[in-house]
Amino acid sequence: MPLIAPPLSLYVHMPWCVKKCPYCDFNSHGVKGEPPYAEYVDVLLADLDADLRDFGSAALGRPVHSIFFGGGTPSLFAPELIDRFLDGVRERLPLADAAEITLETNPGTVEHGRFDGYLEAGVNRLSFGIQSFDDDKLRRLGRIHSADEAEAAVKSAQDAGYANINLDLMYALPQQTLEGAQADVTRAIALQPTHISHYQLTLEPNTAFAANPPPLPDDDHAWAMQEACEAQLAAAGYGQYEISAYAQADRRCVHNLNYWRFGDYLGIGAGAHGKLTRTESGTVHRRWKTRHPKAYLAAAGNAGRIGGDGPVAVDELPFEYMLNALRLIDGVPLADFSERTGIPMERIASALASARERGWLVEDAERLQTTALGQRFLNDVISSFLD
Repeated sequence: MPLIAPPLSLYVHMPWCVKKCPYCDFNSHGVKGEPPYAEYVDVLLADLDADLRDFGSAALGRPVHSIFFGGGTPSLFAPELIDRFLDGVRERLPLADAAEITLETNPGTVEHGRFDGYLEAGVNRLSFGIQSFDDDKLRRLGRIHSADEAEAAVKSAQDAGYANINLDLMYALPQQTLEGAQADVTRAIALQPTHISHYQLTLEPNTAFAANPPPLPDDDHAWAMQEACEAQLAAAGYGQYEISAYAQADRRCVHNLNYWRFGDYLGIGAGAHGKLTRTESGTVHRRWKTRHPKAYLAAAGNAGRIGGDGPVAVDELPFEYMLNALRLIDGVPLADFSERTGIPMERIASALASARERGWLVEDAERLQTTALGQRFLNDVISSFLD
């Protein structure tokens, strides 16, 4: 079946942070000395130029619906550098009307008065990595801010004119109680962000926590926290639309929705991943960049910037699609599967039937959507599409 190109986003990875957190498995690197921030912006634009040359019609001229600065801690970059980068993007690609532009920030890294600079540069959405409003839990997580500093940072952004703000919160923290998890949500809601990401702390390989695991709540207690906090968020007007995402009306994250709907995205920066639909060859193409900032900078837009590259194998596409789409609480139109993978629906008919028989998927011939049971056992549901 012919592939139909979905919306296009741009992900920009900023790899430096003040200090590596013990739970973090992202491609982030603690600051040693003064990183070459200005040079990095130049190399980002060279990377974008090279990708546009390589991908040709699969990327050139397509409107960008969202830009996301992730990290690391992107707010270590001054507003002037973010402004210079965004100007460079506008010279190379058209931005859709009201394109969502998100910058991740940590409360302990933003100097007072910077938020208005980011807003002037074109950043219209901020995402704060708060994780908890309990100072003891913040210390255990290796965070560099306090609860009061987190509140002050959010209020400072609101005073600067930001009306679209996400707060990241974790639950099932070391020795956390149900009441403690709910208290974090209460303080988050009191700040009235438009979006709250609420996700469970997990021990990821090759992290300090994996090497020396802290005492975490068991699965039953973690599930109780998730259910109680979901109800709390719903009562405050935050609708759950993805496993870990809650938003006020019309404030869902455009960028992440594009990921979950198996959209396209260019990934630039050290370790960034991208996915593009190449309609002329009928393939879904993935590319990722070399991870270490020094190696990425040294490549300066040349072939050495690429850590891996190639089309996704057809047999892997159903799993990759479900890995994203089934995270959405409302699901996706079933027809999107064939449009975005090029695979006829017959290829997954048996797996769909089996998942419905188990009570994992809603009985709907037009929609792909998990039931409450399917959400709880989501990894099993997704794995059923591996073959």
